[in-house]
Amino acid sequence: QVQLVESGGDLVQAGGSLRLSCAASGIIFSIYGMGWYRQVPGKQRELVATITHGGSTNYTDSVKGRFTIARDNANDTVFLQMNRLKPEDTAVYYCNAHRTLSGGRRIDYWGQGTQVTVSS
Repeated sequence: QVQLVESGGDLVQAGGSLRLSCAASGIIFSIYGMGWYRQVPGKQRELVATITHGGSTNYTDSVKGRFTIARDNANDTVFLQMNRLKPEDTAVYYCNAHRTLSGGRRIDYWGQGTQVTVSS
């Protein structure tokens, strides 16, 4: 059974920092791409950052220079360091594990989400 368990969400003032963690189990973590997405009520879930199994990273423009995604393959964990937080970063943040099979089918697993609230 695949489990992705997020932690680290909290209420923080604008300009502050948070570090989200996502512990994975039930998958061979090192071969999966990992990502963080976020969603606010009434809007679609959006990509925040991804990291490939090889360590290459990608960020949505609004978080570049403020957020950093990293992975620890020894402990099957992915992190999202969030600095200089803004009220518009307020959302539920979801951990994602993904892999594309040889036939082109993509597999996605999701965590339950962790709430990040940034007050102005």
